[in-house]
Amino acid sequence: MSLYQRIREETARRADALWDVASALHADPETAFAEHRAAALLTGELERAGFAVRRQTAGLPTAFTAQSGTGRPVVAFPLEYDALPGLGHACGHNLIAAAGLGAALVTDAVRDGTGGTVLAVGTPAEEGGGGKALEVAAGVFDEVDAALMFHPGVYDWVRAPLTAQEQYRVGFRGRAAHPTGSPTEGIDALAALIELFNVLSGLGRRLPEGSHVQGIITHGGTATNIVPEYAEGRFGLRALTTAALDELAAQLRTAAEGVALATGTALTVDRASVRYEHFRDCAVLSERFAGHLGRAGIPLTPPAPGVYLGSSDIGNVSGRVPAIHPFVAIMGAEGSDHTPEFAEAAVSARARRVLMAVVEALACTAVDVLGDAGLRDRAWEDLRRASV
Repeated sequence: MSLYQRIREETARRADALWDVASALHADPETAFAEHRAAALLTGELERAGFAVRRQTAGLPTAFTAQSGTGRPVVAFPLEYDALPGLGHACGHNLIAAAGLGAALVTDAVRDGTGGTVLAVGTPAEEGGGGKALEVAAGVFDEVDAALMFHPGVYDWVRAPLTAQEQYRVGFRGRAAHPTGSPTEGIDALAALIELFNVLSGLGRRLPEGSHVQGIITHGGTATNIVPEYAEGRFGLRALTTAALDELAAQLRTAAEGVALATGTALTVDRASVRYEHFRDCAVLSERFAGHLGRAGIPLTPPAPGVYLGSSDIGNVSGRVPAIHPFVAIMGAEGSDHTPEFAEAAVSARARRVLMAVVEALACTAVDVLGDAGLRDRAWEDLRRASV
């Protein structure tokens, strides 16, 4: 019996149990860094299968690693399990967690004690907080040879067009005064903040593809009869690449400094989020995964030109190790994630079929990586080219 056939049978044998995990996570959504029950459920499954579990990875209370085997090569499966406030699993992270869990269990079950390591990595707070970015910084992925995961979506795409993103807090401090009794004594901080929005609006018309700035006012004063002494905004920046994000952040700072100089206000600019790097696809591994998934009747295509699906902290992982992040549809292209309809789709019959096909394809890709040094070499070469 071929190794791929054994993976198919092992996946089928575990299908009900994996769907139970996906459904349990969906029924009990927990938000960023509060995914305690989700982490307990997943680590319990891994421990029962003989994986060595370490909790609170990188000092994060709901992160973990679960390892079977020792030494290189190392194949990692990142598991996402945080939900969206008010929407539950409207991004399908219940399926990502179950897929990574299933792929780790199946890969370990069929490899018959061959060398290398299977590593499941619990990565909290993808929706805000950047668990993977923090784990990368802590060295969790330093010895990994491939990071394999998927994301449910509305397209069947072999790779993820994910941009770099971060947020900044910009504050202007002026001087309070009565707007009628002593208007010339005041320095209007809110007027400065609004002027920054105007400048950024002009900037936005000449930004390159994939770049934008979206801002909100988080503090604009306390009363209409007081010239606002302090005003603050929060600005989300996205760019096609991490280098382009650096340039955009510098433009934001330059614009804010110019406004502060013109209005006589004091300026503070602080990063207000973990930086998500852009995703660097490992084409050789993505194509291998697509080939395996195609046997289940799910063909993957390149993403549509000019369409970007947001940002994710898998980008930080992909800058360090060869990584894949294909999208596999669980509803039609007329839909969208981060909606109630997508949350419903994440426990649909279609989602179950996708989950089992993905578990099989991830496990097949993993055994390819573990058993083929040439494939690993080509994957690392892909990463070197993507990093130039």
